[in-house]
Amino acid sequence: MKKTLSLAMAAALMLSMLASCGSGTGGTSSAAPSSDVQTSADVPSAPATESGAEPDPVTINFPTATSGGALYAVGAAITNLWDTEISYVSASSQASNGGIDNLNQVSDGEAQVSIAISSNCYQCLNGTDSFEGYAYGDLKVIAGLYFNPNQVVVTEKSGITDLAGVKGKHFAVAASGSSVEGECRNHFTAAGLNYPDDIDCEYIAFNDAADMLQNGTIDGAWIMSGAPAASVTQACTSGCRVLSISDEVISALQAEYPWYAPMTIPAGTYPNQDEDIQTSAIKMVMFCRGDLSEQAVYDLTKTFWENIDKLGEAQANLKGLTPEEAVKDIADLPLHSGAEKYYKEIGVL
Repeated sequence: MKKTLSLAMAAALMLSMLASCGSGTGGTSSAAPSSDVQTSADVPSAPATESGAEPDPVTINFPTATSGGALYAVGAAITNLWDTEISYVSASSQASNGGIDNLNQVSDGEAQVSIAISSNCYQCLNGTDSFEGYAYGDLKVIAGLYFNPNQVVVTEKSGITDLAGVKGKHFAVAASGSSVEGECRNHFTAAGLNYPDDIDCEYIAFNDAADMLQNGTIDGAWIMSGAPAASVTQACTSGCRVLSISDEVISALQAEYPWYAPMTIPAGTYPNQDEDIQTSAIKMVMFCRGDLSEQAVYDLTKTFWENIDKLGEAQANLKGLTPEEAVKDIADLPLHSGAEKYYKEIGVL
């Protein structure tokens, strides 16, 4: 009898609960949704950072340049920031042979992000010059950075006073086929020399060239790096100086290659430099593989710009950079969708 009564009471209680759920007070209606109400299947999934779900881990290998150049330190500062501030990103920088090597590593999938001058990025994207037959059509830009100056370092005893004076001299033109050797070719040609025949070329990296400059076994060397560069400082403390590049040479370069711009290295940048030095420069571009996810590149871009003051304190070449300038003078290179999303979000695009 007690069992029968308990079952009856349970049934009555269940009916009462069902009635209250259907009343619309504090419960969910059993009516079908109207046509203008989104069901869960209609609602787009929220971005990972908004939903709280951690994105899949991302590894960023970031080749830079030789350890004596400013780009090496710039890459280290950026990757340290990303590695520290973005929980799902593991980022590290490595020494490399510079821009063309960086572009080849990214296009081959050995690296994911790097920096090179805009001219080399354009050539890689379109398969021209050093990249003929090896175009990487999925190259994308994260940000245009600073203008990277050419620096022509010569010994005092060489007697070289301008680019034309390098004719017949023993001169380090960087690694064969490198972006810096390309700068040598362009500039010496613009100065009226027959490159490389008019020059006793030494194909070595600037770190090695700095030692040869100090002991006088070469007359000069070319470096393309943010100023001040440690290797140039080293050379200038031992009887070397940096040449100015004339208006005529820069005009000839601009007529052939529109990405060049004049740039001044202020007096006092290097030891024993009493006057401003005029040189040529090309904008540096931070680029990446196109197959990096939009979320990852958005976070890389956002974290970079939200910490640009801190980066500028650590690296002079990054000081004063702005998102507004980051999308200018980049040789019509395409932005990654993640970077584009960020620039639109802050009103730059």
